[in-house]
Amino acid sequence: QACADPGFPAEIVLVISNVAGVGGLRHATEFGVATEVIDHRDFADRVAFDAALDRRLCDAGIALVCLAGFMRLLTEGFVQRWWNRVINIHPSLLPAFRGLDTHRRALEAGVRISGCTVHFVRSATDAGPVIIQAAVAVQPDDSADSLAARILAAEHQCFPLALRLVAEGRAHVDGERVILSGVKAPGLLLMNPSD
Repeated sequence: QACADPGFPAEIVLVISNVAGVGGLRHATEFGVATEVIDHRDFADRVAFDAALDRRLCDAGIALVCLAGFMRLLTEGFVQRWWNRVINIHPSLLPAFRGLDTHRRALEAGVRISGCTVHFVRSATDAGPVIIQAAVAVQPDDSADSLAARILAAEHQCFPLALRLVAEGRAHVDGERVILSGVKAPGLLLMNPSD
């Protein structure tokens, strides 16, 4: 049974990590945001961990779960209980390069454009309706680290925008596609190489 959706505007912000000492917890503390660690290693399996996470989110009155750097697959049960209320950011233009080592894999594949995607979460790895994407040109001398740094800068712009679109009710899931209202696509062409 899903906990009640408190709806927006949600006034409660809570940062939960399954790993102690990570940067997200430090940043949240610096801004006076409540933090908590729920260590997945304290649970017998993924189902038990996700149940504890679900209880804590429901108890806190959370309306939307935003995953960033959360390197665990959520169970089908958790995803169903939080259907269209969990968003994630991934450092590729999904559906390309799902999973880990995205930047290395993109460079090995010889792509000229990479980027990031914010999407609603489904139980499959890096799957779900796309809310927003940003394209980043791959430079001829890129390493996985240099490409990752530029994509991270794009992620820092995309994630807050996607969160705002969802919170303002301007991102609606229709089937497995997100319909956005009050936005427009840029008329810009990104071509690499440009000459």
